[in-house]
Amino acid sequence: MPHVTTNGIRLYYEERGAGEPVLLIMGITAPGGVWEKHAEFWAKSFRCILPDNRGVGLTDKPAGPYTSAMMADDFVGLLDALGLEQVRVVGCSMGSIIAQQLALRHPGRVRSLVLMCPWARCDAYARGVFEHMMAIKARLRPEEFMTYIQLLIFSKPTWDDAAGLAGLMDGRKQAAEGAAPQPLHALEAQAAACLGHDTVRELGKIRVPALVIGGEADIFTPRWMAEEVAGGIPGAELHLYAGAGHAFHWERIGDFNPRVRDWLAAH
Repeated sequence: MPHVTTNGIRLYYEERGAGEPVLLIMGITAPGGVWEKHAEFWAKSFRCILPDNRGVGLTDKPAGPYTSAMMADDFVGLLDALGLEQVRVVGCSMGSIIAQQLALRHPGRVRSLVLMCPWARCDAYARGVFEHMMAIKARLRPEEFMTYIQLLIFSKPTWDDAAGLAGLMDGRKQAAEGAAPQPLHALEAQAAACLGHDTVRELGKIRVPALVIGGEADIFTPRWMAEEVAGGIPGAELHLYAGAGHAFHWERIGDFNPRVRDWLAAH
């Protein structure tokens, strides 16, 4: 299983496909394997790199707090180890704040950005969500914690749909049976990175092509957050999925996968 040593940790990654490289950065609590259904599609056109973030999966889980800047530096070490000078970057949720920091701290390494359900700062509501996430992680069984995450990220139509609900139930079953659940200290450390991220005054320094994507019904990172990020990055494009939540990339996967592939191919 491939690991690289970077920024003081051993970081795990996998690859799919061939061609120009795309770095896929997942969100809080989630390992890189969550990209599988997207990478399976994009790998027909690109070399997809799927790392486990610091604090989850098979990557090291040191004591926190972490920062979005620290986690961006983790991935610069991965790029160095792979001999990649520049990559396209797709970041989902927490992955989007790491992607912002990559573009700000290491601008020469980023060719273009797809920022999914992003934020440039936390308001009181977002702070409450992350703080509650830390509190209940310590008290709930993994499948119960997964239920809370599902309530945050999937919109009502998914819950009302029989196949969608079955998928949610399967996700809880996988959480209950998982061999390596994320430890509390690592969730707390990742949440600290989410809470501490503030790039509102720096977004104008991002000079690479950027596509910002969100869900109009997202209650976790509401649409104003995506609009603020898109408005702050010069020339950024914004696409919001009507009726979709934080997990729009699953709820609208039939549109999302080719949309991102085509945008990356053009940028």
